[in-house]
Amino acid sequence: MQNVVNATRMELTRLKNQLAVTRKGHQLLKDKQDEMMRQFLVQIESYKKLRASVEKRWLEALKTYDQAKAYHYEDELKEKFLVPATTLDLVFKTESVMSVSVPKIELKKEAEPKITYSFHGTHPILDDVVIMLSKLLPDLIKLAEQEKKNRILIKEIEKTKRRVNAIEHIIIPEIMENIKDVRMKISDAERSNTVRIMKSKDLIIKKALESKQDK
Repeated sequence: MQNVVNATRMELTRLKNQLAVTRKGHQLLKDKQDEMMRQFLVQIESYKKLRASVEKRWLEALKTYDQAKAYHYEDELKEKFLVPATTLDLVFKTESVMSVSVPKIELKKEAEPKITYSFHGTHPILDDVVIMLSKLLPDLIKLAEQEKKNRILIKEIEKTKRRVNAIEHIIIPEIMENIKDVRMKISDAERSNTVRIMKSKDLIIKKALESKQDK
């Protein structure tokens, strides 16, 4: 775009139209960036609340598990938890946020937690651990979904921001500089043409005067 070949009014009109379209595209991208930022901030607030709730309940479950260690050896506890106590039926989908595809995980059916170990020789506190973790599992999945969504939105916001900056600070200034160059060249050409016309007129008048004097 730096080298303008045709310094004509047609080229000037083309560049003006290009500038108008580029500015409109820049504004649309800027609006998209602002709306994505707005939705991202709303998403972050929801994510923070969910994460705080999950972390609190996770720490409570770990605390209860640590209490269970007072009644069982750690290897014994690991053996009792080898078989999962809960199964989930998940459906993986996608949804669109400002034309950006983000993951959506739906929980079709949540099974009730089952005690998979023998009650014989097992302290009841282990039942509390199973129930606490089973209830926490859906929110853990939701948290993972939101974390992935946040990463995708951050990447898209950064990409859009780079495009907005490129148009604003590189493309638009280049087009404006080209318009300025074309205008200057057209103006120079018009002045040169005016000077030629004036010189031609003076020459014609001079010849006419000389012709009269000869008569």
